[in-house]
Amino acid sequence: MACFLVSAAEGAIVKVFEKVEEKREIKRLEAGEEITKKASIPLSKKLRWLSNMLFGGSALLAFEHIWHGEVVPWFPFLSAMSDSADAAEMFREMATVGVSMAGLITCVWIVMCIVSEYIAKRPVKEDEQSETLQTEAVHE
Repeated sequence: MACFLVSAAEGAIVKVFEKVEEKREIKRLEAGEEITKKASIPLSKKLRWLSNMLFGGSALLAFEHIWHGEVVPWFPFLSAMSDSADAAEMFREMATVGVSMAGLITCVWIVMCIVSEYIAKRPVKEDEQSETLQTEAVHE
């Protein structure tokens, strides 16, 4: 009924951490420090991936809940909040389904970050490098 709120809340928290990390990276860049190791993806960009995944999933779930009439345009906005028994069921769903969905999205993001770091640090073969240079020359 309101499981999408868990992902949205985690997304908001991650967005705050993303902005803080982005400011730290800018300060380090202005100070002349190297932000990250060679061929590495900045943490702020990885956090942006996670917040986009969380907000996107929660938006799709919110649309589904609106479609089924569980979210309404009048106060209290969640149809389950009108009855205390329904509210208890809603909180139980948020604690089980909502938390597990947000956790699964976070686990997928962790795997995504590991794979992206592996790809970014992979040595470039000479054949691939020459193909890349040829492709870039064609596009210019």
